[in-house]
Amino acid sequence: MSERLDRITDRRRIAILPIRGVIGGAVRTDDLLRTLDAARRNPRIRAVLLEIDSPGGGATASEALHVAVKRVAAVKPVVAWIRGTGASGAYFLACGATRILSFPSAIVGSIGVISIRPIAVEALQRLGTRIAVTKTGKYKDLGAPWREVTDEDAAKERELVDAIFRRFVSTVRAARGLDDAAAARVTTGEVWLGVQAVDLKLVDGLSEHEDAALEVAQHLAGLPHRHALRLGPRRTLLQRLGVPGAGMGPPGERWVIELEGWLRVPRMRA
Repeated sequence: MSERLDRITDRRRIAILPIRGVIGGAVRTDDLLRTLDAARRNPRIRAVLLEIDSPGGGATASEALHVAVKRVAAVKPVVAWIRGTGASGAYFLACGATRILSFPSAIVGSIGVISIRPIAVEALQRLGTRIAVTKTGKYKDLGAPWREVTDEDAAKERELVDAIFRRFVSTVRAARGLDDAAAARVTTGEVWLGVQAVDLKLVDGLSEHEDAALEVAQHLAGLPHRHALRLGPRRTLLQRLGVPGAGMGPPGERWVIELEGWLRVPRMRA
């Protein structure tokens, strides 16, 4: 009877925070940062489970989320569970967690940086359109679709991509304790299944369901009971049914970001 009463009156919680979709698309970065900060400051929350199904997103937003996750992990255990896809920026943020778990057939990795821009010079010429540009520096219109890429442009873009890549690799190496050879093996932009990611030291173990991931969080937090608290906005019926674009508002830039993000990593279909 006493044990039952303790269980009922125990107000300590493990927060479950879903991260589903592209960072900057379906995943609203500012909202997620606020939620992580609130979880860090809430004394009732003793551990956090990040439920990840994301192909990543923008470099700056992904690193900001990594820093936020790391701040939470500094005061309470954080378990990142990759249930579907944990690629690129999504894996970047997961590296801030205390422990990383994966579903056995989840897609993990894509540790790399990519810069993409369309070149519409020929299309504009066919339309008889010219673009007049007044700028203050030769790189001010870097990445503009109305002109061809010069050698200097390519060199500058490569410099930026390599700088971001070095930050990403440094984070992964520190979080996963990888030496030079191990880091070189996993920073090729490839993706692996969760079972392979264990051998590559990208994840700490496998978890086939949420309860198993919660059990790890409970153990790390030293809790006698496993009371969960779901954070983030309540999912609509259309979101629960998996309708594309549900909860993202009217079609716009975020829709484009979402589509582009998912196109960059494989999606398994049975």
